[in-house]
Amino acid sequence: MSSDAALRQQAERHADRQEWAQATACFEALRARHPGDADVLLQLSYIASLAGRYRDAHAHALAAAQAAPTRPDEVAQLISRLRTFNEVPALRACLARLGPPARVPVPLLLAFAGQFSHLNLHEEALALLDEARRREPGHPSVLVARGQALVYLGRFAEAEAELRACVARAPQVSRAWWLLAGLKTQTPEANDLAAIHAQLTRPQVPREAAIELAFALHKVLDDLGRHDEAWQALMLACRAKRALLDYRPEDSVALVDALTALPIPDAAAVVQPADGPVPIFIVGMHRSGTTLLEQLLHGHPQVQGLGELYDLTVAMREATDHPCRGPIDLTLVQRAAAGVDFAAVGRHYLDGLAWRLGPEACFTDKLPSNFLNIGFIAQALPQARILHLRRDAMEVGFSNLRELFHEAAPYSYDLQELGGFYRQYQRLMAHWQRVLPGRILEVDYAALVRRPEAVMREVTAFCGLSFEPAMLDIAGSRRGVSTASAVSVRQGIVARATPKWAPYAAALQPLATALGQPLAG
Repeated sequence: MSSDAALRQQAERHADRQEWAQATACFEALRARHPGDADVLLQLSYIASLAGRYRDAHAHALAAAQAAPTRPDEVAQLISRLRTFNEVPALRACLARLGPPARVPVPLLLAFAGQFSHLNLHEEALALLDEARRREPGHPSVLVARGQALVYLGRFAEAEAELRACVARAPQVSRAWWLLAGLKTQTPEANDLAAIHAQLTRPQVPREAAIELAFALHKVLDDLGRHDEAWQALMLACRAKRALLDYRPEDSVALVDALTALPIPDAAAVVQPADGPVPIFIVGMHRSGTTLLEQLLHGHPQVQGLGELYDLTVAMREATDHPCRGPIDLTLVQRAAAGVDFAAVGRHYLDGLAWRLGPEACFTDKLPSNFLNIGFIAQALPQARILHLRRDAMEVGFSNLRELFHEAAPYSYDLQELGGFYRQYQRLMAHWQRVLPGRILEVDYAALVRRPEAVMREVTAFCGLSFEPAMLDIAGSRRGVSTASAVSVRQGIVARATPKWAPYAAALQPLATALGQPLAG
């Protein structure tokens, strides 16, 4: 065995034992021997993240990009790392170095498209998927990825055709069935019930596939009005998903405790004039109507809708040197309490977004879970406007329960845990309103869908904008939407007479109790 191979093996043994300092030392020795080895730099980046050193992890990832790897396995790892740190210019440069898309291997086209899709760059993702499809027109992975991109872009007929081609060729591709179930209301005359059931009951279905199929089965049965069976399918899906997650309700309580204990200077409660584009943060629970509000605002000629962004999280990770999982965690809050340069956080946030921004006076950042970050937003971006979407607790709760979040919302697969998290959300929002009076506009979802013009006049006035009637015409918008509302938001503004949860009221009693509003009867 060569000395390099022995050193790498030693590094991997240390990493397996979570001996980060020793693993780092081994890889640093390899780096000294091979300064431009992208793989060694990537391993240093991974280990730094695992050791809790965000800045080192970030620096190593950028160094790996500078090494300009061309081996497909190294490129795939690199672009995943770059997206983790929101290094989009470096990600694009990495693709450009590989030459025209026609020369890029199909697996890498899929990998780049996936990263661009995560960044809300759906047209760029689709261009790569078009090339992949040209070369491998029947590849199931290409078909399902392209179908999903077309869903995000609102091209539903094309999306359905692509997904149908996928399941005709490879019916075991569960993601395709899940996407098809969400595309339209299925009917007794035209539905995928038998096909989904056949896939769900075949031997040795992988767990992740079974989860997607069970959520798809719930949606189809709900469309068909078979609510008892739909509930059984939903509970099967939720139990299977919850079993995969490392979520502890007490962690959410501790996080909110720490956030409410943060010192917030009085100056943070005052909106400051802006020198450049004004961020408009749209926050709330998932499935509370944030996508609809953003779509309405995007119709204003002075507002650019940017979708769900993690740039604030990246700026706070950098400021606290902590690679938290998700948008925030207790350690990040504790480090922020010990002292953070919030002006630098604001600059980092805006600098990181510069490549996205157009000439508009305002832009939206619609990551719902930024409600956890409001205290940081108020201090880092004193010019920002914050819009809080409020929706009926049972409507939000049921909508969360029946949505498959592949990464977000780990609390949403258990009735009691979902209700408990909602109570913590309420507690935190009440706190922010107390300590930041005037910084947050409460927007009621029910009022928004019933009286959209009146509500949007209030919203635009709060944001320092004039009201524009064109904002209310969202059904024909071509803007990409990569949230769970990608299909429903294209239907325009819809006010339901009967809530979606009504047929499940008896089964939802535990959720209602956990929310603190037991149902009558």
